[in-house]
Amino acid sequence: MRKISGLGIAGIIVGLIVIYGIYWYNSTIGTNEGVISSWANVETTYQRRNDLIPNIVATAKKYAEFEQQTLIGVIEARSNATSIKVDASELTEENIAAYSKAQSAVSTGLGRLLATYENYPDLKANENFKELINELSRSENRISVARTRYNDAVKIYNVKIKRFPGNIMAGVYGFDEAAFFKADEGAEKAPDVGNLFGAN
Repeated sequence: MRKISGLGIAGIIVGLIVIYGIYWYNSTIGTNEGVISSWANVETTYQRRNDLIPNIVATAKKYAEFEQQTLIGVIEARSNATSIKVDASELTEENIAAYSKAQSAVSTGLGRLLATYENYPDLKANENFKELINELSRSENRISVARTRYNDAVKIYNVKIKRFPGNIMAGVYGFDEAAFFKADEGAEKAPDVGNLFGAN
């Protein structure tokens, strides 16, 4: 039986390291793509909500006495929120915080609009407006789910690049930590639409 030389053993070890490195890289690409995909879903759900706002505002505007300042606040918040984009390759804490803050302002504006809306029986009775509000409620629920799934994907990815020897591989291959979505205080609460139509 032929003995393996020291050089041969070193070659086997190097080969195993290379094979592991390739495996780790490919699997980490997969988890990183999970983060990117989940972030795209977060943006899509917020966009869905933002797309509803013009119709909500247009319907409310038909009621001349409706508080114009409230409508202007919602429109401006939406405009600011839609102007902020976060590239999936730059999911830093600062970028996500800015995005979250802008979206939180939209939630606050919508909350004021819905609270004010209670004072207008004709608008409250408008079937189109009711459906828009129901759709808004569904959008808020989807946003919550999308944010949770994004954070779950970030956790899996970050653990992978922080654990040894993944932390070494991450440095070699240039994988950076992804930031969690941390909503502003109170932003996790969707506008209260449950009692708008007499529900308890």
